[in-house]
Formats: sequence, structure tokens, C-alpha cells
Amino acid sequence: MSGRYYLKKALRDPQFILFLILAVILILIPVFAPYIAPNDPIKTDYDNLLIDHSDKYPLGTDQIGRCFLSRLIYGGRMSLLIVFIVIAISAVIGITLGIIAGYAGGKVDTLIARITDIFMAVPQTVFVIALVSVLGTNMRNTILAMSVVSWTEYCRVTRALVLSLKENPYVEEGRLGGMSELQIIFKLILPNAFPYLLVNITQDIGGKLLTLSGLSLLGLSAQPPTPEWGYMLSEGRIFIQANPRLILYPGLTIVMNVVVFNLLGDSLRDVLDPRFVRKKHHFRRMREWLNKA
Repeated sequence: MSGRYYLKKALRDPQFILFLILAVILILIPVFAPYIAPNDPIKTDYDNLLIDHSDKYPLGTDQIGRCFLSRLIYGGRMSLLIVFIVIAISAVIGITLGIIAGYAGGKVDTLIARITDIFMAVPQTVFVIALVSVLGTNMRNTILAMSVVSWTEYCRVTRALVLSLKENPYVEEGRLGGMSELQIIFKLILPNAFPYLLVNITQDIGGKLLTLSGLSLLGLSAQPPTPEWGYMLSEGRIFIQANPRLILYPGLTIVMNVVVFNLLGDSLRDVLDPRFVRKKHHFRRMREWLNKA
């Protein structure tokens, strides 16, 4: 089906439009942080330590007098930037290897499958923690470590899609029509696999954000004074009884982003899955039958 068909279907889906708007807002807030944040997120005010709220500090300050709202707004820059870079690198590596494995088959497929199994044998979070601990705690090493273990899922999904799509008659027709192997991959197979891969990428944003927050909570990602949601949770643990808002606000921010991007992925799957139309048709017929009964 053409991209125009999917676009029209998406514009008629209010649930997809709602979550798309929310996701865009969540992305734009940190992008325009200098114009939205009321204060400098790094500047300290020792005369106003751990205050709950004021006209100058709407969400109060942290333990060294920094504006908490400004740090929440700027924190999305680091968190979402790392997540999007990791997903971009992982998707490129995983999709490329998946296409090679699924299309070539044979020994190449077996080799890539065994490498994938090796990486998936160890839990991803444990693998990432070990790599970051060895390489050092900074943004570059965090991105590298998360990317090294995150490509496997894209590889497996892409391989399965290619194995299914390459058996379709239009692929053989393209081959008989004189198309090269690269033309078949990029003009016939990849465009048909892309909607499913896009859903996988969208749904992966929330998972990567949780992984990054876990690393930051352990002090293995962002370092002070950089504002980052996971590290804000780590800093607020000490004051969990006296000032629970120091972990409540960043925690709610992380949960909100994870939920919105996960629901966006679910809505996108419904839009891009042709079976969703038939499913709704079956439900309508079932309701009609029940009404008659």
C-alpha cells in the first residue's frame, strides 16, 4: 500500500493524532528549553535551598538551590537526545544486518544469527552496566554501550520480515524484469517492511528511556552538573523523606514520556497494520449479530 493511503488513514485516527501531538510537545519542550525554562538550570541560589515553590521557582529548588522546573525542562535534552541517537545507531546496524541475513540466507544467515544469539544471551541492562563501568561514565560511552546491545532486536525483526517478503511473487517478477539485488531490496522489500520497522522503533523509545534512567540512577550516565531525569532521581534519593518531590517530579516526567511514546507506537501499529481494518469490520458484524439476537 502507498504512503498516501497510510497518511489518509492516520489523519482519520483520532487516537493516533492525539498521541502524536503529545509526543511532539514532549520533544519540543526540551528543544525550546532556553525560551521556556524560567531560570538557568545550573545556577545555584544558596539563599533558597530546598524550598517547595515560589514566584521565582515554580517547582522549588533542589539541595543546592537550583531551579527544579528548569532542570526538568533541560533534562529532556540530554535524556531524549541520548535515546534518539542510540535508536538511530541500533536501527541502522540491526536493520542492515537483518536484511543481509534474511536475503542472503545460508551460512551468512547462520553466522549473523549466532552473533545475535551471543549478544542476547546476557540481559541487556547487565551488559550495558558492565560496558559503561569498563569504558567510563560519560555520554559517549553510554551511547556506545546501549547501541552495542540494542541492535539485536532490530536485526531479528528485520530478518523475519525479509524472509517473509522475499517469497512474494512481486519479488520474483522484479528479478525477471531485470532488477538487481540491491534494487529488489531497496525498492520492493524495504518499503514493505518499513511500516513494521517504524512501529518497532517508536515503541522502543520508552524502553530505551527507562534503560537510560536506570543507568543515570546508578551514576553511570550523565554527570553533574548536567540536568538529566535519571540523575535527578539519583540526587533526590537522599531526600526521599524530607523532600519527596525531588524524586516525584522527575519520576512522573519519565513515566509520562514512556507512556506517551508506547501508546503512540500502539496507535501507529493500528494505523499501519492492514488487518486492523478487517478486525474492526469483524467487530461491527459481531455487534450487529448480537443486536439481532
